[in-house]
Amino acid sequence: MNTPKKDDRERAIDENLKKVFDQTLDEGIPDRFKELLSQLKQQDAEQGSQK
Repeated sequence: MNTPKKDDRERAIDENLKKVFDQTLDEGIPDRFKELLSQLKQQDAEQGSQK
């Protein structure tokens, strides 16, 4: 059985987790990470064409 205080705490935690998750999604992928992914894709393509 949940008490009203516990329900309020759980609701506040849920809201804060959702806010953090949404903020993280809005940040996008850093340029350096995109560059690294591009380099890895290029390496994979080169290795695939050598086989």
